[in-house]
Amino acid sequence: MHEPGAIMYQGLLRGIVAGALAFVVTAAPALAGETIIVGFGGGLTGRLAYYDNLTRNGAQMAVDEINAVGGIAGKYKIDLRVKDVLSETAGSAAAGKEFVAAGVKVMIAPCDRDLAIAFSGPARQADIPIIAPCASTPTLAVETAPSMFQIYPSDNLQAAALATYAREQGYGTAYILMSADTPSGQKLPLYFEDAFEKMGGKVASEGLYIQGQQDFGAQTTSIRNLRPRPDVIMVAASEPEFPIFLSQLRAADIDTPVLGDDAIDSPTTLALGDVAEGVVYTAAGYPAPGGALEKFYGDYVARFGGDAQTDVGPYAATAYESVKLIETAIAKAGSADGAAIRDALDGIADFRGITGSRITLAGANRIALRDVALIRIEKGAKTLVKMLRPDQADVPAPR
Repeated sequence: MHEPGAIMYQGLLRGIVAGALAFVVTAAPALAGETIIVGFGGGLTGRLAYYDNLTRNGAQMAVDEINAVGGIAGKYKIDLRVKDVLSETAGSAAAGKEFVAAGVKVMIAPCDRDLAIAFSGPARQADIPIIAPCASTPTLAVETAPSMFQIYPSDNLQAAALATYAREQGYGTAYILMSADTPSGQKLPLYFEDAFEKMGGKVASEGLYIQGQQDFGAQTTSIRNLRPRPDVIMVAASEPEFPIFLSQLRAADIDTPVLGDDAIDSPTTLALGDVAEGVVYTAAGYPAPGGALEKFYGDYVARFGGDAQTDVGPYAATAYESVKLIETAIAKAGSADGAAIRDALDGIADFRGITGSRITLAGANRIALRDVALIRIEKGAKTLVKMLRPDQADVPAPR
């Protein structure tokens, strides 16, 4: 997940946060028989609230489903314990320490690189595996070796998917817009440049922005004055920057196609109407009619409220998949030992998730090999372009 800025839309958060916090109060009663404690740390308040409440709820859905049929392999029930890390590194480090002291066997990390690193420190020393369901910075698994497993499509994988699509459309030149304020904002466009140019394209120019920027006049003027005009614009931005940039770009009569990453998958983007028409972006999956992800979205809305089209992000689904991967690893290991679970996770191949992707961790250095959904916005709704698994040779090395 592209790490969000500090400014969030309060109307979007209100229902999700209220429901999730109420859920924390009534969290996991004592379980009979053998239990495995799984510790979930997330920014349930603060700048990560939209994302981490989705992952917290998705994880709980998987836990309840597993426990309802007798637990993992009919032996272990899961005791999911939740801590609000307040979207702060200090809170993440404290939560990680408390979970280790409580005897957790597996941990689920927040949707932010810095918080995930702080959260993982005590667990790495205790040989406890950690799953990151939505962090996308591809160096995270290396920085937290050997314990952290990244499940979400990494930035370099998303970039390779976007570059593959761009070349398939015949785009020969590109403009990239990036920010040095977040790892994804800076590096995902550079990964795109690496992949796009390896495939025969050319990045003609690039622009910079800062978090919280309100005026993109300099960037739109630069694009308008390029001769020839680039075939496509690739942007790695989240809210509020992406909606502002796109609106000002179209207001300047620049109709160049725009590609984005998973961070623009939000109700705000859909609410832009004609301004967002034709934008293509990456996601972990797409709720195709009759598919597992559509059913999951429906179950999520039935339980937590909201609208399936706008209020359920793929982060909830990848958190659900994370718990199901934990279930698979424990069943495979036949043990609740942390090192055994970690080794079993490291050997999983072709796991069928609800996002429509085959997930492989075996031989992948703890960064999931998986499919990426390419989604186009048409008439204010999400439509699937294709599910794409980039050739590994086209995925730039983490940097």
